[in-house]
Amino acid sequence: MDMLDVLSVEFTSEIDLLDSFLCDCQVRNFSPRTIASYKSHVQYFLNFYNIHASVNDLKDFLVHIRDERGLSASTVENYFCSLSTFYEFLVWERVVKENTIPAFRKRYIRYYKEPRSEERQLISLKQMKNLIDSAGDLQTKVMFLVFAKTGIRRQELIDLDRSDIYPKKNMIVLKNHHFKRSNGTVFYDDECSFYLEKWIKWRYNHNINNPALFIGSQGGRISRDRVYTVTTEHAEKLGFHDSAGKLEEKFTPHCFRHFFTTWIRRAGCPREYVQELRGDSRKEAIDIYHHITHDELREAYMKYVPQLGIKM
Repeated sequence: MDMLDVLSVEFTSEIDLLDSFLCDCQVRNFSPRTIASYKSHVQYFLNFYNIHASVNDLKDFLVHIRDERGLSASTVENYFCSLSTFYEFLVWERVVKENTIPAFRKRYIRYYKEPRSEERQLISLKQMKNLIDSAGDLQTKVMFLVFAKTGIRRQELIDLDRSDIYPKKNMIVLKNHHFKRSNGTVFYDDECSFYLEKWIKWRYNHNINNPALFIGSQGGRISRDRVYTVTTEHAEKLGFHDSAGKLEEKFTPHCFRHFFTTWIRRAGCPREYVQELRGDSRKEAIDIYHHITHDELREAYMKYVPQLGIKM
């Protein structure tokens, strides 16, 4: 049966609904990781309750995962975020009349109500240079450079294939980009290009047949955990990652995106170009109607991207 046909069949059970919901997520181009997360959270919920769960049922579920299972506040929030998306689908399919999850989250989940007081750590240009220079192997150096020069997310980096790199244009096309990203094209400068081309040449000389750009220890695509470990271990050696510290005392893969955004903005890049380079979704009328051409975006990137003084 075609994936789109699944959405049109009559729902006979919660299992049918979950399967159809997951197909709907695929149609909406959600990432495989996001879909897997939704499946796990919704499936667990449906082990206890049906789709017509009451507010008291939601309270019981909250107490169960928060107090009995001891899940963290962020994980609890992720559960209810998944449930909200699921119930949005049920409303769309006219299975239920309304999605009560947003109101429930606002009233009962503190993590949702109160914004974080901590901010991610921002390192200096010199610290970023030292981090990249500290990489002993070529792949790690290239990973750090791609992160710092493009601001892409960890999963977007992991999903990169060799065929996604266009060296003559200093351009990367993110075919498996995050579902919130509005722009699937990113650029890189000569500092990044020098080592990226060295890495591609090394792969060719060593007959690396795996299409993945970055390779794990077992020869397959590099894992999320490995990217995190490599990043934090190097940052810890340089003194700006404390695994037991607060959020602003840690340097994780997402801090590269924070670094890219902040420093390209401080260099004078206009807000709408920063948004486009980050791939932010367009929410305001000015964002929707202010069309930026590909050449304009490339020119702005090359003008404002921070130079780190990486030895070439």
